[in-house]
Parts: sequence; C-alpha cells; structure tokens
Amino acid sequence: MRILVVEDERLLADTVADGLRHDAHAVDVVYDGAAALERAAVNDYDVLVLDRDLPLVHGDDVCRELAQQDGSLRILMLTAASDVDDRVDGLALGADDYLVKPFAFRELAARVAALGRRSRPATPPVLRRAGISLDPHRREVYRDGRYVPLSRKEFAVLAELLRADGTAVSAEQLLEKAWDENADPFTHAVRMTILKLRRKLGDPPVLLTEPGVGYRIG
Repeated sequence: MRILVVEDERLLADTVADGLRHDAHAVDVVYDGAAALERAAVNDYDVLVLDRDLPLVHGDDVCRELAQQDGSLRILMLTAASDVDDRVDGLALGADDYLVKPFAFRELAARVAALGRRSRPATPPVLRRAGISLDPHRREVYRDGRYVPLSRKEFAVLAELLRADGTAVSAEQLLEKAWDENADPFTHAVRMTILKLRRKLGDPPVLLTEPGVGYRIG
C-alpha cells in the first residue's frame, strides 16, 4: 500500500512511518496540513494517517477536503482528544477511523491494514495464483508448497501483481504502490526487483513480461 503519514511531532511521525515500512508499505511523511494537501494532489495514496491538530492547515480541513475529493482514500485520524463528541466530529468530517493518542503501534498498523483492504476491491485474505500463495498478514510466500524468502520490496511488488489477478501491471504502477516519493522513476529499481523475484520464484517461470505493458503472474 501507499500511505501518507501527516503528524507534526516529527519523532512520532518518523517512528510510525518506519514501522509501516517494516510491514512492506510505501510510506511518505509530512509534518503539516499544507504539505499533506500538496502530496495528496500528486500521489495516489491508499491510506492517510492524519493528526488532527496540525500547523498551517488544520487536520479537520485536510480531512474534509480530501474526503470530498477522493472516494477511494481511507483516512485514519489521530488525536489526543478522547471525548465521544470529538470522535464523532472527526468521523463526520469524512474520517474512516479514529485513534486516540497515546496508542500502541500494533493497533495502528492493524487499523491501517483494515482501511487498506477497504480502499481496494475485495480480495481473499491469502492471495493465490499459478501455484503461488501470499499471506499479507503473516508476510509469507510459498510456491507449490516451498517457502520463498523475500525482501520487503519484493513482497510488496509480488502482492501488487497477485492482486491484479493475471492482468499486467505497469512499472509505473508498481513504482507508485511499492516505493515512496524518494524513489527515482528513472532508475531500474522495478526491473531489478522483478529479476530478483523471478529468480526466487524459480522454474517454470510464472512472472511474465508483457512488452510495452508491464508484468503479470501467468
């Protein structure tokens, strides 16, 4: 998934982002509401982790604007306010979920994963195709019963290809979903990751190239 973390407490923001990256997500981080609106305007995010009390543009205004613009974006609002009225107000603005600070990272990660599933067409808990099974929760991959050890980036790319269910996925789409904004679109990162995946998945080849279109699991 592609996630944007918006939190003005920089240590907290960076810690959350690092934890989500460890779960094989592509994560961008900004520290104020104005930057959040700028990033959301140019990137296709699945989930927004949004602090409510932000500088420059308040989190309420960010939530309201983005909820109106993008029906597929899921918003998890963070706040120090625990009153029921505050939670109701946040949900009324368009947030999909609400988490009160301080929170356990495991709960945040679980809520982000649940929102990510809601941002996409329904898919089975374990993705399967061509003898490959990928469990997003256990972060395990098997091919014909053989365990396949993958890096976080390889896992993220394979998950996107399996979700496409045999349809070709372009390199640009993979770059958008599996890398963060620091990725250079002119590098060979996608191609090199595909080559490593092919080698690890083994024979007979199931990760196919559609010339001029992209990659698919056949």
